[in-house]
Amino acid sequence: MKYRVIGAGSAHRREVSVLSLGAMLFGTRTDEETAYAILDRYAEAGGTFIDTSNNYAFWENGSQGGQSETVVGRWLRSRGVGDEITVATKLGARPLAPGTGYVDNAEGLSAKVIREQVAVSRERLGMDRLHLLYAHIEDPATPLRETVEAFAEQVGEGAVGLLGASNHWTWTVERARRIAAEGGLPGYDVLQYHHTYLRGRTDLPSELSPDGSPGAAGGDLLSYVRDEPELTLVAYSPLLRGAYTRADKPLEPELDHPGTPRRLAALREVAQATGATVNQVVLAWLIGGDVPVVPLIGASSVAQLEESLAAADLELTAEQRARLDRVR
Repeated sequence: MKYRVIGAGSAHRREVSVLSLGAMLFGTRTDEETAYAILDRYAEAGGTFIDTSNNYAFWENGSQGGQSETVVGRWLRSRGVGDEITVATKLGARPLAPGTGYVDNAEGLSAKVIREQVAVSRERLGMDRLHLLYAHIEDPATPLRETVEAFAEQVGEGAVGLLGASNHWTWTVERARRIAAEGGLPGYDVLQYHHTYLRGRTDLPSELSPDGSPGAAGGDLLSYVRDEPELTLVAYSPLLRGAYTRADKPLEPELDHPGTPRRLAALREVAQATGATVNQVVLAWLIGGDVPVVPLIGASSVAQLEESLAAADLELTAEQRARLDRVR
């Protein structure tokens, strides 16, 4: 396993593995025994970056979420895990009532919600301090300054270490970070967005963000991260939920354009040359790019996890990377 530092400019900086493990479906679609086996293997392989949220996975059983945090917390306690593994969680997109969604019905990012949900997540996870806390989605109903100051207050009180944002417009992230900097407050250090090798059309909403939220990392976000080296980009759904390799998992509509077959062909060529799988090439391409990315991988079995873990050791040559990068 390889490692990198997140939050380089913060007193709460952390070294994490270059592959993060998503725990989204733990406790719902993935039963606790299987989740423990996946977590055990990930840790055994040197994985040190687990991702969850206070609303995972509300859509699986008509709840408000929390099952994922609960299972991760039980695993941490049962294995005696301490600060050697970084746990990231999120708030802001928890539906206000069971059986509802978060579109126009999310808890939001008010100071009250942040204070209350930090306490709930800490209890579920059994952590004195949340290592990394994301603002999950934007909250246009709450002044941005209120959100920034409320997050900073949690850091100041020792309840949270690093801060991050997910599914925000790039200009919102920049404005929030400027507010924090001008006030001498901790700001967002980690950004989590959908990002993968294939390029999506910008005139169609992604199936991963059906509400039209800015879930995908576009050129503006990538250039922003490139210009701000202290930021870390974490990429969720980098393997398109299996669509790169499984015939029963069709590509999303926004990927239906002439560039997709060309990039898929380049992926297959590099995979054949390296002896790796297409999925492994995608992950290696993200990890070693000019804007280094931490892929956030999901797994419903240990066997599925093993394929992703091997990608951490896959080194693409300069020629192979150039082959992948020049396809439009």
